[in-house]
Amino acid sequence: MRTTGLLGATSLAGCSGLFKTKVMPQAPPLVKNRPDAVYIPTHKEGMQMGGMAKSGRYRAAVFYSYPHRFWLMSGGTAQDEKKVSIKDDDDLHLMASVWDSKTKTVLPSGNVQIDLSKDDWSATRTMWPMLSQNMGFHFGDNMGLDGEGKYTAKVKVGGLNVRRTGALEGQFGKGATLSTSFTFDKDTLEKIPFTRLDNKKGQKGAVQQMQMDMPMSHVPKKADLPGEFVGANSSGDAKFLVTTDENSDLADNTYLLVSPRTPYRRYPIPMMSLSATLKRGGKTVFDDVLNATIDPDIGFHYGADVKSVQKGDTLTVKVDSPPTISRHEGYETAFLKMPKMQFSI
Repeated sequence: MRTTGLLGATSLAGCSGLFKTKVMPQAPPLVKNRPDAVYIPTHKEGMQMGGMAKSGRYRAAVFYSYPHRFWLMSGGTAQDEKKVSIKDDDDLHLMASVWDSKTKTVLPSGNVQIDLSKDDWSATRTMWPMLSQNMGFHFGDNMGLDGEGKYTAKVKVGGLNVRRTGALEGQFGKGATLSTSFTFDKDTLEKIPFTRLDNKKGQKGAVQQMQMDMPMSHVPKKADLPGEFVGANSSGDAKFLVTTDENSDLADNTYLLVSPRTPYRRYPIPMMSLSATLKRGGKTVFDDVLNATIDPDIGFHYGADVKSVQKGDTLTVKVDSPPTISRHEGYETAFLKMPKMQFSI
């Protein structure tokens, strides 16, 4: 069911002249007393594909939806949280996704800048890395355009500074510029679904993932993680799965793998700092950071080379810095207060 709300005349006047006489969707007020967890938002939106581009093994898609509120997390805590509200001159929420053509791995790291141009108009925007319940990891921001018409989009992707392993090793250290184009018009924008979730909003849970004509960012299920399963725990409503692998190509000894993910949708959670302490009989045998890593089979995870892991060991995983990734509605109250977790080997 598609529903709409009314924007006031002041808001309409700033939208590049596109919607001065048209009723457009408006996000309902935020839920009061939102849980400190992932929750169902007040509404869900569809999206419109703009165009796709390629350069070497880089692939990128540019797509858009209605302008909407989101939250920046500069320090990863509630005190550092900043809500970005819709401005009068915002015409859309522009988004981009970047992936590897060979392994279809979404690259949830790096920097993305989009240069838009139409005739003698141009604008440049550095996109925020974001998590959305129905779109997963992507880069996005609200912005205004120069009316209807055909736009050229240059997607500038920075090289990755996160460890890459497997078929990604040695790839994506250098950035690239990918070019595409799309036509923007009000009729197409107004056909994007907009559904209020009045009967479910505020409840713990997440809306369904959108079906998209491009790879989505997921981490493996428990059964698909390599090595011996140690256990699962939760911190700040993020789920953490831990395994140890004595035969991993990613370590000289035993690979300690920590795979954080969002509940319900198994999206990776990048842009946080983790460390681990392994104790044996009261003696510390490992105490160090876990390295953020992208692997085509394991997905985005955090890991370390540990000399040995034995039955009876006690493992403590600590979130040294909560994720600073920006969030769409439904994620902004989760992954903030993240106490340490203990696992028994």
